[in-house]
Amino acid sequence: MDDLRRMAVFAAVVQYGSMSAAARSLAMSTSAVSQQVRLLEQGSGVTLLHRSTRKLSLTDAGARFAEHCAVMVAAARQAKQQLVLAHDAPTGELRMSAPVGFARHVAPALAPLLAAHPALSLRLLVDDALIDLIDARIDLALRAGRLPDSSWVARRLCAFDWVLCASPDYLRRHGVPNTPSELLPHQWLVGSREGSALQFVLLGPAGERETVRVDARIASNNQLTLEQMCTAGLGLALMTHPDVHEALQAGRLQRVLPGWAMEPGPVWAVTPQRDNQPAKVRHAIAALQAYFEAAPGTVG
Repeated sequence: MDDLRRMAVFAAVVQYGSMSAAARSLAMSTSAVSQQVRLLEQGSGVTLLHRSTRKLSLTDAGARFAEHCAVMVAAARQAKQQLVLAHDAPTGELRMSAPVGFARHVAPALAPLLAAHPALSLRLLVDDALIDLIDARIDLALRAGRLPDSSWVARRLCAFDWVLCASPDYLRRHGVPNTPSELLPHQWLVGSREGSALQFVLLGPAGERETVRVDARIASNNQLTLEQMCTAGLGLALMTHPDVHEALQAGRLQRVLPGWAMEPGPVWAVTPQRDNQPAKVRHAIAALQAYFEAAPGTVG
């Protein structure tokens, strides 16, 4: 590493034509610059400069060496500029992961960012399994609900309201529940990686708290699949509001027990590190937060 520093000093001497001018550009003393060049010559056993009281001139070896030193300095400047760009402007590939149900939100959330920054590209991995951010080289992951303990850094973006819903056809065939206890005999579609039971707490209009536990007829770890099955009339499902907003508006799904509510579910932006986030990650988090803040069925 000392040789690299001495090469940079030597390149400055050649560029500015004198030890004193190079010293001023490098914020060093003239004697320190001279010493660095002397150590470089001693270490290589090659004379790089002819010195006189009036001027410096390059030896043949020094001239050839100076060309490579100049290339090294230019490469170092370009590398530093890349760090500046990475800090200030979103560039390069953003590697992102999201559950299947969240993937529908990524395009509208990040479209303005990608349109404004042509040097930014996106690689989106959609998987309901918990992807290891380090192994998959993920810059940013969207996660929902309670997070497992880890060394990763989670930033809360918003919270999703929950909607208990079913298709109008299912409710015509099986009846509309009017109380939490009437939910128990119904067919249930449950989002679960393991097991087939669902337990949740409903908050009533008069402050009641009712714990409901149901068994699933259909269980899946894929929220989009559950939404499709719910729309097809296969049972009741507990879904996040943004995921079923369009289906509710279009009448394909209908709220069940609309006077009752649940605690909203938090949504997180998860990154492998806290400090020195590149611009592509910082801008993506800001874009996602702005999108979710304006989305129906979300709270800050």
